[in-house]
Amino acid sequence: MNIKPNILLISVDSLRADHLGCYGYGHPTSPNIDALAEAGELCERLICPGIPTMPSYATLYTGQHPITHGIVAHPCKNELDKNVPFLPKLFLQAGYTTCALDSLMRSRIWFGRGYEFYIDPSIKHTLLYLAVTCEDINARAIPWLRAHASEPFFLFIHYWDPHWPFNPPERYRELFYQGNPTDPNNHSLDAWWKHPLGAAARDTWLRTENGLITDADYIVALYDQEIRYLDNGIGELIAALDELGLAENTIVMLTADHGESMTEHGIFFEHHGLYDCTIHVPLIVRWPGRLRGGGRLPHLLQLTDIAPTILEAAGLAIPDEMEGGSFWKLLTGEEQEGGHKQVISLECTWQAKWSLLTDTYKFILAREPDLYGNPPCELYDLLRDPQEKHNIAEEQPGIAGAMEKELEGWINARMVELGRNDDPIREHSVSLKGTLPSS
Repeated sequence: MNIKPNILLISVDSLRADHLGCYGYGHPTSPNIDALAEAGELCERLICPGIPTMPSYATLYTGQHPITHGIVAHPCKNELDKNVPFLPKLFLQAGYTTCALDSLMRSRIWFGRGYEFYIDPSIKHTLLYLAVTCEDINARAIPWLRAHASEPFFLFIHYWDPHWPFNPPERYRELFYQGNPTDPNNHSLDAWWKHPLGAAARDTWLRTENGLITDADYIVALYDQEIRYLDNGIGELIAALDELGLAENTIVMLTADHGESMTEHGIFFEHHGLYDCTIHVPLIVRWPGRLRGGGRLPHLLQLTDIAPTILEAAGLAIPDEMEGGSFWKLLTGEEQEGGHKQVISLECTWQAKWSLLTDTYKFILAREPDLYGNPPCELYDLLRDPQEKHNIAEEQPGIAGAMEKELEGWINARMVELGRNDDPIREHSVSLKGTLPSS
């Protein structure tokens, strides 16, 4: 066996955990991902410390919270410091062949750090990354695997299929939906059409030859169909890896940068809002012979932990600058205790907010009014209200006040440690104000 394990890191843009069968979803959206989970370990509670895409991937690569690496928005006013530890660069320095199938470098050049090969299928498409399918990705990834099967490799694959706009191939269009998408008596999308973001999308593909789509469930089904299409692509990729005889020496890790709100909290088909539908993402790890099959980790983890975990699994040193903690020994069963007592997340999208998540509560704090008229403070009892439907901030002012004090104290302490003067959310404000819902 090769002393250096290969790394196949798969990230799916906009994939929420609870729309996968292995996370309890009712529709069969993910048979291949479910099989991957059954063959490996599933992490039940992985939380994103920063959304949307750029902050999240910067966190994935650096093992640092967005408040530390400074990439908190899209577009972001900051550049990633050249001295920040960067996962592919560390593998390159360790003698690995490194490759990304991705398009993030088009937006920020530093996303290409450490990659010997950077393959961007979006360059052929008018709509860039929005038009890149799992078939486009696999048509380049699988030949690359065959060509480099004899080398220790770090391969990062960024699939885009579930990202808005939801446009699954026709052969999937009969799945997960029965009804009339343009039923004039269905008013589940009325609030969205009246909202600025919905109005901006009104004359797009959401208008069919039979009229405007009125049924939110129809669009949710399109999202699920996209996942099923993606799932088939992931199945093809994993099958190719296994056929090459690489399974036992390759750590496969599947995750996402953020989820997607369907209609929760009046947020329609977008990835903003610090609710679980957006910040709770899947994490599945497979390494045959080294990890148990069908295991589930209930520990509270965050995206900062992924880079240290991959490094420890590969036997590489974890830089002191990485703030996340490796959970490799949790995956192998060597340890039972671990994870975090709390996770602090931020967003700077069409909203500017912070959240503090514990095992029992989530507190959300707004820096300025949002597009939906939500209150400046929200508190949810996650044990009694896991869907976060009932804001109890006014009913439980003591808990809300204590969590706000803890959150503000953490932000202020980090600002002092980093030598910065201002909360980055205040600095960036609502960064996507005035833009269409396509980021």
